[in-house]
Amino acid sequence: MSDQLFRNDDRRREQRVQAKVEVRFTAVKDAARALNAFSINFSAGGLCLRTKTPRTLGERLQLGLTIDGQQFDLAGTVAWIKGDAIGVRFEEVGPKDRDRLERVARSLAKSAPAS
Repeated sequence: MSDQLFRNDDRRREQRVQAKVEVRFTAVKDAARALNAFSINFSAGGLCLRTKTPRTLGERLQLGLTIDGQQFDLAGTVAWIKGDAIGVRFEEVGPKDRDRLERVARSLAKSAPAS
């Protein structure tokens, strides 16, 4: 599979932090098939995760993740694909969830090992 990038000037606005978070996700077009994966990194605007199941650029996903004891149910779009890693941009995040995501990202950044 060739590496693909979803062209969008609105790409990454937030700094990503290294974080291994379990993510349960389904493709909107195939909601009956839930998959589990782990994130590589995370930000308030999206995450990168590894999956052995091929995804499609622009594909819409429903994601469930628990970070620091907080449950998030989010919609996202596959923004890029590189090998078995995909970048998912969170979509339609309300102000309350956006604030929670930003707090969690800051907390993860503080606890992340220095590189």
